[in-house]
Amino acid sequence: MSNRRFLFYPRTELSDDTVIVPIDSGETNLLRVVNSALNQPLFFTVANHQLTVVGADASYVKPFTTSVLMLGPGQTTDVLISGDQSPSRYYMAARAYQSAQNAPFDNTTTTAILEYKSSTCAAKNCSSNKPIMPPLPAYNDTATVTTFTKSFRSTGKNFVPTDIDENLFFTIGLGLNPCPPNFNKSSQCQGPNGTRFTASMNNVSFVLPSNFSLLQAHHQRIQGVFTTDFPANPPRKFDYTGVWLMHCHLDVHITWGLATAFLVENGVGELQSIESPPEDLPLC
Repeated sequence: MSNRRFLFYPRTELSDDTVIVPIDSGETNLLRVVNSALNQPLFFTVANHQLTVVGADASYVKPFTTSVLMLGPGQTTDVLISGDQSPSRYYMAARAYQSAQNAPFDNTTTTAILEYKSSTCAAKNCSSNKPIMPPLPAYNDTATVTTFTKSFRSTGKNFVPTDIDENLFFTIGLGLNPCPPNFNKSSQCQGPNGTRFTASMNNVSFVLPSNFSLLQAHHQRIQGVFTTDFPANPPRKFDYTGVWLMHCHLDVHITWGLATAFLVENGVGELQSIESPPEDLPLC
C-alpha cells in the first residue's frame, strides 16, 4: 500500500501541470482527499473505480464503498483505491455541489489522472490513449449527497444518554438588512441591491469589535462589549479560562454574526487563571 498526495488544477488539455498518480495493477493506494475550498462542497470520483472510505477528519470510520465522495469545506476523507481495472489512464475529477437555488458558484470540473504503470501509453501528450472521464453527479444532486453522508458509521458503539436534564432551544436566522448610513456600501454591504447580510441566534446578532479583541475588552473593562452578571452557581462548569468562540464552520458566516463567545473568568489559583498581557503587547 502506498500513500500519495496530489493537487488539482482546473481541467484543460493535458499539460505539464496535469497531476498524474501512478498505480500498479493489483496495488491498493490510500488517497487522502482534502477539500481546501473556503465555502464550497465538492464531489470527487475516479473513472471506473470504486472508493472504500476508511476515515474522515483524522478519525477511522466503518469502511464502506462508493463511487463518489462529497466533501464539505475543509473536510478530509481517507479512501482506498485498488488497481483492479484494465491498464489504462483514468481521470480523477472534482466539481462543485451546490444545493442553494439561484446562488452563483464556480461549476468548473478539475481533473488529475490515475495512470497504470503498465499502460501502453504513459506519456502526457499521447493522443492514442486519452484518459477515461468519469460521470459526475449533477451540481444539485442532493440525493447522492444524502446517500453518501448516511453511509458513515463509527467503528465502535458510542453511548448516548436518553435521560436529558435540560433542553436547549436555539433559533438561527439569516437575512438582509438595509445598509446603515455610516457603513461603506462597497465593503460592508455586499448583499443584493446594496443590502447587508445579517445572521442571528435567538434573535440576537453579534458584531465583532473592530478595534480591540474580546480578551482585551475584558481586561480593560471596556463598556458595551460584555456583561458581568454571571450566575454565582452556574449550571455548567467551565474549566478553561479565556474567551471561547462558538461559531459556524464557514468563515464568511462568522462575519455575518453567526457566532457567540463564552468568556470564562479566572478561577482560584495560578492554574485556573490567565496571566495579564504584558504592558508592551502591541494593540490588535
